[in-house]
Amino acid sequence: MKNKRAAVLVAGSWGTALATVLADNGCDVTVWTRRAEQADEINRHHTNSTYLPNVVLHERIRAVTDMAEALIGADIVVFAATSSSVREVARKAAGCIPQNAYVVHAVKGFERDTLKRISTILAEELARPESSIVVLSGPSHAEEVVRRCPTTVVAASMSKEAAEAVQDYFMNAYFRVYTNPDVIGVEVAGAIKNIIALGAGLSDGLGYGDNAKAALITRGLAEIGRLGQAMGAQLLTFAGLAGVGDLVVTCTSRHSRNWRAGSMLAGGMSLDEVLASMGMAVEGVGTTRAAYALSRRYGVPMPITEQLHAVLFEGKPPKAAVEALMGRVRTHESEEVAKAWLEAE
Repeated sequence: MKNKRAAVLVAGSWGTALATVLADNGCDVTVWTRRAEQADEINRHHTNSTYLPNVVLHERIRAVTDMAEALIGADIVVFAATSSSVREVARKAAGCIPQNAYVVHAVKGFERDTLKRISTILAEELARPESSIVVLSGPSHAEEVVRRCPTTVVAASMSKEAAEAVQDYFMNAYFRVYTNPDVIGVEVAGAIKNIIALGAGLSDGLGYGDNAKAALITRGLAEIGRLGQAMGAQLLTFAGLAGVGDLVVTCTSRHSRNWRAGSMLAGGMSLDEVLASMGMAVEGVGTTRAAYALSRRYGVPMPITEQLHAVLFEGKPPKAAVEALMGRVRTHESEEVAKAWLEAE
């Protein structure tokens, strides 16, 4: 990737980690930030201490506050903003992205008001076919990627050529990339796993142990698959890196902001107190609102999401939410198996 130019929007923890991978692969990387002091720190000291303390950044990475400057001559553009701000960032970038540049996003969530997937938002704002956009997702904490820990992700796109090109941009000795055509499945999995991680943190914070967390992760995967299939995803995607892989790491890692937020809620902090203390986006909170609405739009039962919605936005005590989940009426583990049983009878 020598002589290739990459633009990363924005310079948060995940954007900086992906900039590191691209720089390691020979790209000249420009990261865009709204804050002049952050750009100055990255350029002068090669650090981004607010998001990734004690990490020295690659000298090929530079930062700017001018969007047009960030995108000049870019061969690949990576959106790594929060789900709540990605439309605004895309709107600023529209008209500045070179026509032949690959457009990638690494955002996990839905738009709160419209319930749209991130690739749909980018297609709208950038006036590009949604089929050309690539989603980068999987079990990948920024804190480990910047330290070159072995990491494996998925590049999903309806365009095989675009997915494989992005695979080539990012693939190296510590960052392995697989391709996948199921954009909907990869986006749904990446969004909903943050809700389940909130629940895992809640469960751990209440002291319920590993049995409870294993059950939560497993039934959470069922919710992800149920909604994803209703939205047009392929079930097999949820058994892969973007599904069960990302779900497990987010529900069990000390790096997971969603897990930490759930644990704080279990400890008695209010949602406002949790968000203020985190200092960074907790995607699972906004995604819980969106997924709750999507479950009703598609008529899909999502009991974990429903109980977390009650805890976050309706004042339900965390312990009461867990009790409500455990006290649900008896049912089959697999809806598909239950249907087959009934048909056989």
